[in-house]
Amino acid sequence: MSAWVWSALSPEVWMIFTEIILLILSLTFIILGALTAYFGSGKSRAAGVSLLVVGFIIPAIMYFVWWMNDVGHFTNDLLLPGLIYIGGAIIGVIIGFLVFLGIIMKT
Repeated sequence: MSAWVWSALSPEVWMIFTEIILLILSLTFIILGALTAYFGSGKSRAAGVSLLVVGFIIPAIMYFVWWMNDVGHFTNDLLLPGLIYIGGAIIGVIIGFLVFLGIIMKT
């Protein structure tokens, strides 16, 4: 196997992959929550506000749990190949959109 495959299995790569998923998930929650809170009515508006709040809470938790514990982690380790970012972003958007649809369909 090539060196890239072995480096892709390292814990640092999976940590970055998880960070990108959570960042895109929170961004999706913020955007869709704001749209739902603005254009919705009744229960949909409340669901949109809750998505908006959760979208702001996720990066705050990430900051205090990961980024404060390892100085330079965010700037030094986010220079890996773009496929990791793209894969994490796609998964984050899909999860966020499915949660959004699930909440909207229940209201």
